[in-house]
Amino acid sequence: MNTLALGVDRTTVELKMYSREKEAVFFSFLFPILLLLLFSVIFSSQFEDSARTGMTAARYFLPGMVAAGVILTSFQTMAMSVAAERDDGTLKRLRATPMPPAAYFLGKVGLVVCTSLVQVVLLLLVARLAFDVPLPDTGGRWLLFAGVFSLGVFGGTVLGIAYSSLASSRSIGAVVIGPQLVLQFISGVYIAFTDVPQWLQQVASVFPLKWIAQGMRAVFLPDGLASAEMAGSWEPGRVLLVLAGWALAGLVLCLTTFTWFKRGTV
Repeated sequence: MNTLALGVDRTTVELKMYSREKEAVFFSFLFPILLLLLFSVIFSSQFEDSARTGMTAARYFLPGMVAAGVILTSFQTMAMSVAAERDDGTLKRLRATPMPPAAYFLGKVGLVVCTSLVQVVLLLLVARLAFDVPLPDTGGRWLLFAGVFSLGVFGGTVLGIAYSSLASSRSIGAVVIGPQLVLQFISGVYIAFTDVPQWLQQVASVFPLKWIAQGMRAVFLPDGLASAEMAGSWEPGRVLLVLAGWALAGLVLCLTTFTWFKRGTV
């Protein structure tokens, strides 16, 4: 079998293993959907003038939840799963098989692509059917969504694989979840980016999550809100450029830092 076919088979295996990890499914796959439901209900009273403005709680929080979902299903899933597989010897055993190394990585990419796509479809369905959130009505916005989503998923995947080398499976949860939670708060995921102190906005701008969230706001929110961004516009070109840079940097880090063996073993 060629590498691509093996990668497809490996994707199937990865999906089966992922579906059996109930904690991972909840905290990386279902969590953004649950938060969208909660925030849309809890903060609905703050958008009482929605009939005139067209802005509801669900519409306001949707871009952030999509951005969070991209990071959770790509970066967090990869960092934690690869670290666990390295420590329990799974990677060492796989390396000893005739399976091409590329097939393993294709399986991981396939896992992230499948889960991310299903998750974002569910988010959009919940927003549209449960809260009547208007979806983008122009091809340009959907193209921007595809670009931000694809670069975010790919960048998150390779960065997560590289990040998995920083800690063991016992500590990787804290090493991943702690910094990521902070970034979600300062990147405009859970609160308005304009409410974040300017110096924290500058910190958030260093990392890809802020740009994914900004790109998703450009897709789902009215153009009139673009003036609230740091540059006074959505900056779609800059968003794509920054995310492409992070994806390239993540790929380089992944290729140069990845190891099949647990620390201290060969």
